[in-house]
Amino acid sequence: MAKVKMAARSPRIDMTPMVDTFTLLLTFFMMTTTFRPQEAVQVDTPSSISEKTAPEKNVITVYISKDNKVFFNIDEGTDTSLHIRAKVLQGVSEQLRVPFTKEQISKFERLASFGMPIKDLPKWIDTDDQNVRDQLQTGIPIDSTDNQLAMWILFARKANPNAEASIKGDAAADFKVVKRVLDILQDYKINRFNLTTNMEKVEVKLDDIK
Repeated sequence: MAKVKMAARSPRIDMTPMVDTFTLLLTFFMMTTTFRPQEAVQVDTPSSISEKTAPEKNVITVYISKDNKVFFNIDEGTDTSLHIRAKVLQGVSEQLRVPFTKEQISKFERLASFGMPIKDLPKWIDTDDQNVRDQLQTGIPIDSTDNQLAMWILFARKANPNAEASIKGDAAADFKVVKRVLDILQDYKINRFNLTTNMEKVEVKLDDIK
């Protein structure tokens, strides 16, 4: 009697649970990821060799562009519930007597670096026209008669005492402007800071460059 030969069957793997899991994970990361806002100025930093990487959180950053304009940024730190940027803006607003609405303060928290006198900041926050924003970026005043950068640094330190200071200067920036920024930092007892060159950081003390 002939044997009955069973047809060979390939194993079937049900991928439905895996696809469902992947979809859930993708949705979760899309909803919880915070994208970094575009910086107001592109700085071509000189390169250096360092084993240290610049931190991404708890940083007060001063940018100096190739045309010697000064920009400022402070991030929200590791705990966004502290609303660090809002506190900084409110402090500078009260000190320099330039009012901001709740909506403007809320929008400011989601923006990145900026570089203009505070009188132009409300218009910069309100507009979504990139050309208008670029025209308003005339640089934060740093001279002795209108030292607005000092106010931003002062209230940034109050809002986040643990923040590190970082200077990101363009390779073509005038050293006089860089030196002026260093003097302002020293006025607020910031004698140690990070010079950011590309994606690296070099820790510097003011005594090292005098």
